[in-house]
Formats: sequence, structure tokens, C-alpha cells
Amino acid sequence: MSFLRYVASVSFPNSRSYSHCLQHFNDDAVDAVSLFNRLLQTKPTPPAIEFGKILGSLVKAKHYSTVVSLSQKMELSRVTPDFVTHNIIINSLSQLGHITFAFSVLGKILKRGYLPDAITLTAFIKGLCLKGELHKALQFHDKVVAHGFHFNQVSYGTLINGLCKLGETTAALQLLRRVDGKLVQPNVVMYTTIIDSMCKDKLVNNACDLYSEMVAKRISPNVLTYTALISGFCIVGRLKEAIDLFNKMTLEKIYPNVYTFSILVDAFCKEGKVKEAQNVLAMMIKKDIKLNVVTYNSLMDGYCHANEVSKANDIFNIMSKRGVIANVWSYNTMIVGFCKVKMVDEAINLFKEMHCRKIIPNTVTYNSLIDGLCKSRKISHAWEIVDEMHDRGQPPDIITYNSLLDALCKNHDVDKAIALFKEFKDKGIKPSVCTYTILIDGLCKGGRLKDAQKVFEELLVKGYNLDVYIYTVMIHGFCNNGLFDEALTMLSKMIDNGCIPDARTYEIIILSLFENDENDKAEKLLLEMIMRGLL
Repeated sequence: MSFLRYVASVSFPNSRSYSHCLQHFNDDAVDAVSLFNRLLQTKPTPPAIEFGKILGSLVKAKHYSTVVSLSQKMELSRVTPDFVTHNIIINSLSQLGHITFAFSVLGKILKRGYLPDAITLTAFIKGLCLKGELHKALQFHDKVVAHGFHFNQVSYGTLINGLCKLGETTAALQLLRRVDGKLVQPNVVMYTTIIDSMCKDKLVNNACDLYSEMVAKRISPNVLTYTALISGFCIVGRLKEAIDLFNKMTLEKIYPNVYTFSILVDAFCKEGKVKEAQNVLAMMIKKDIKLNVVTYNSLMDGYCHANEVSKANDIFNIMSKRGVIANVWSYNTMIVGFCKVKMVDEAINLFKEMHCRKIIPNTVTYNSLIDGLCKSRKISHAWEIVDEMHDRGQPPDIITYNSLLDALCKNHDVDKAIALFKEFKDKGIKPSVCTYTILIDGLCKGGRLKDAQKVFEELLVKGYNLDVYIYTVMIHGFCNNGLFDEALTMLSKMIDNGCIPDARTYEIIILSLFENDENDKAEKLLLEMIMRGLL
């Protein structure tokens, strides 16, 4: 089938019918539109290239709808677009996701004797990828190549980016290998896109190999390549290698940008190295790099993890004074920080401030505040926030219910906790191991050991992967009731099931045994604890 027949096989609408998909002109485009209209009224009519220049400037400003609307005016005024202008119209339609209309313009190009070039074809690839129709983009590529047409580096960069965004990193690498030296020469964009995707998949060693390959091919890495690798090292906890690479790029006079610095600030903060994060921050300020909201959020998070909430709050206020607008994650960080140090009133004030500033709280915001209220024994206030979640169309999840369940159990309202447990299970919310741990602990402390045992045994039967915390809660329950043989049996069972006891597990049994003059058994466990390196 010829390429013309292939294009004709796509169902084309009447070109006039696509006016329904147009938006109103953007105010920024008014001058260009005015100039365009004056050209249309000029006699004799100027060459099509003059109209194309205006449309081209509008495309650069991303006024795609305006371009399509003006192209209709050209058609009505019988001004025939040249090849470049046709490409501009195709690009605009593709960017708007109107691929079928773009194909109708391609049909006109072919009928007027033009052959599509790489720019024409790349517009279709971009449009299909933007719509998430990657399989269609790949099919289009294969059919067009089969007809002897060629794509350029931008086309393949777009396809590779589309594959990576869908998590198809292996397929992206295969496409790189397929085009390498045969269809086009790979460039830094293609390599960097795959390196970034590999790093996000925690395949950092593979990313490093690909980096070495591009360097060997004399393709120079840029700031995005290094930033992707630095991020990858930080994701897998290889901070020293991230710093080494940071130093390497600066020696090569590739200057880090705000994202590179923000990644390092975040990594240092996550490791509790707030001082080092501050040093990075100082370097940014010295280099006159404007801090963004991500940088500030990372530093606030670092201070909150170190329980230095007042310093985090200072950063929050400094950010506002410097004109950086706080986002939902800024507020979440501070709400979590305040709740962690029992400053729940301050957290509530921030929550109210979010509403005043029209920042919509997300599930993390609600859950953080509910947990803080529950831990401060303000359960009635927590329920009010749960009601607000429902009203705002953000239904509570298992994390929400775990906080409420824990508060009820700690308040000795075990019956209410059981009722709540049944209620959210009936709503289709699946309890986690953490949920069961809270419930079993509540039952044990509420004098209902047999009920706790029953729930625990059900979990074993159902094949749940139980952790050290739930075993320890059950052991604690046995010890509090003087059932040391049962506690020791549970200890053996957890080891047999591949769950290694921690120091807390041993301490509970050993202290209980000593308190009840079971010294031989206690000493035996103490020795076992030492042998496991827990003491």
C-alpha cells in the first residue's frame, strides 16, 4: 500500500468540523492575531510564508488553539498554506490531541505534491505519545519507515520518552539499540531519558553502564544526565557515590541546577545529616541559584525528623518571605512535624491556613492530623476531620482507621474498636498487619486474651506474613497473664516461621521471667539474646 493510500485509510473529518474543539484566544496572542487579520485584509494578499511566521511564533508560545483557528481563516480567505505552515498546523493539532484532524492536513500536503519530512512525522509521534497511545505511535513509525520515510533524533527521543513514562525501560533500550547508527545517531537526550528511567527503577548499575557507553561514544553527558544518576544513587542509599558524581560534574564545568541541589538536600535530610544539607543550601545561595519549594520542603522534613520543629517552622516562614509559595507537601511536612512533638494546636492552625489559601488537603494531610489528634487523646476532633474527609470526597483509608482504632484501644474502648473494625471491613477496606497488631494489643490489654489468640490464629491460617511487632504483642499478652510456657512457645513459633525476634521481644519475656523467679529460663534467653547480637 502506498503512503498516500495509508494516509487516506485514516478517516478524515470535514476540515470545517474541527472548529468545535477550539478554545478562545489567549490574551497573550491578541497582538499576533491582530497582525494576522491585517495581513488577510491586505491587497494584494501577502505570501503564505508571512502568515506562517505569525503562526510559528504562536506555536512557540504554545497557543495551539489559536493557530488552528487562524489556519481556518486562511482557508476561508483562499490563502493556501505552504509546506512549513502545514507542518505548523499539524503540530498544533497533534499537541491538542486532535490526531485525526492532523491526518486530514497531511492528506492535503500529499495532494499538493509535498512529501512529509521528519518534522511532519515527528508531530504525529508527539501527538500520539501525548494521548498515551504509544502502541499507535510505534505502529505509525513502522509503517512510515516501511514506505521509505525517515524520522530524526527528536522523533526517537519522543518514542523513548513515551516508553520510559509507561515503565517500559527495557523496550526503550531495545529501541535505542535498533536505531543506533542504522536509523539515526543516538544523542544525549535518548541516553539520558533511559538512564533516568533505570535510576527510577533502582537499576543504578545498569544506568552507570549506559552512562559509560555514551561517554565512550563521545556523547557528552549534560546536567540532566548527572542529575538522573545522582538521584539514582540517592534512591538506593549510595550517597557517597552521589557526592563523588556531583564533584565530578562540577570539575567538568557542568553546573548543577536547582534540581541537582534539591536531590542532595533531600538525601542528606533523609539520612539525618541536616548540617550537610545546610551546607548544600549555602552553596546554592552562593551560586545565586534560586531555591524552589522542593528544596525548602526537604530541609523542613530533615528538621522535623530531627525533632527540631521550630527550625523547620523558621524555614517555612523564610520560604514565604522569599516569594516561594508553599504547596500541600510543605503543609503536610509541618503538620506531621508539629503532631510528632505534640504541638497539635499548631498543626490545626496550619490546616486552617491551608483552607484560607485554597490549598486542597490530600489524604496524607488528613491522616497526619487525625493521627496527631488521636495520639493527643482528642478523638472527638479526629472524628470531625474524618467527617470533613467524607464531605470533600476523600474517603478514609486503612491508615486513617488504624489511627482511630489505636486511639480507641488506648482509651480502653475495645468494644468500640471492634465495632469500627467490622464497619470498615464491611466497607471493603482491607485491614493490614498493623491493623491486626493494634486490635490484638487492645484485646490483650483489655483482658480479652482468648479473643486476641483467636484473631492471631486466624491470621496464621489465612497465611498472613506476620512481623516481629505482632508476635511481640502476643508474647506480651501471655507474659502479662503469667502464661510463660505459651510465651516461649510463641517465641519458638515465630523463629520457625522465619520471623527473627528483636531486643524488645526478648526484653519482655526476660523481665517477666525474672519478676516471677524463673531465673534459669530468663538467663537462658539472655544468653540467646547476646548470641544474636541484640545486647
